[in-house]
Amino acid sequence: MTEFESKIKSAIEELKSSKKRKFDQTVDLVVNLQKFDVRKNPLNLFLKIPYKIKDKKVAAFLESKSTHVDTITFDEFKKYNNKKKLKDLVKKYDFFIAQASLMPKVATTFGRVLGPAGKMPSPQLGIILNADEKSINEIKEKVNNSVKIKIKEASIKLAVGKESMPNEEIFENINTIYKEIIKALPRNKENVKNIELKLTMSKPVKINVR
Repeated sequence: MTEFESKIKSAIEELKSSKKRKFDQTVDLVVNLQKFDVRKNPLNLFLKIPYKIKDKKVAAFLESKSTHVDTITFDEFKKYNNKKKLKDLVKKYDFFIAQASLMPKVATTFGRVLGPAGKMPSPQLGIILNADEKSINEIKEKVNNSVKIKIKEASIKLAVGKESMPNEEIFENINTIYKEIIKALPRNKENVKNIELKLTMSKPVKINVR
């Protein structure tokens, strides 16, 4: 085990010893960047993680109704001309998938709200050719075992686990995500100032990467 991995494990133990709350707190990873221009180096990543954090609420834009996922068919698109209904839809679901044949219409009707929220179905993870049972279930499984990282500022913050998860599972998720972020940065570790781990209502535990 490297010194850095040992520091992560110690930080997880420290968080777990903090004051207990009446709910299952989320474990957040914060990666603070340096010498990094967000405008010149926009990063948009979908990363597969070893352990699911939670079941995400998924909706699908499909040509016909599915019994495996909450569905919005093309005939129902007109309901969402109202901006409030659009915003309510975006709040209700964590992730959206779409049948490829409907994508132009999805972009026209929902793009103005899904785009800024970072929830537009994407070719990376979210667009399917066939809306059969197998394809829908496969993509739902991928969504539940993935995290999305879109860098908008010089700090990346994302959920990596739940307080109730075993320490080793939280560690594996953090390690996997951190390594992938490092690979994606133009100067690798040189672009990382430090990282922090925190629970929803705890103080952050800072970890130096050098």
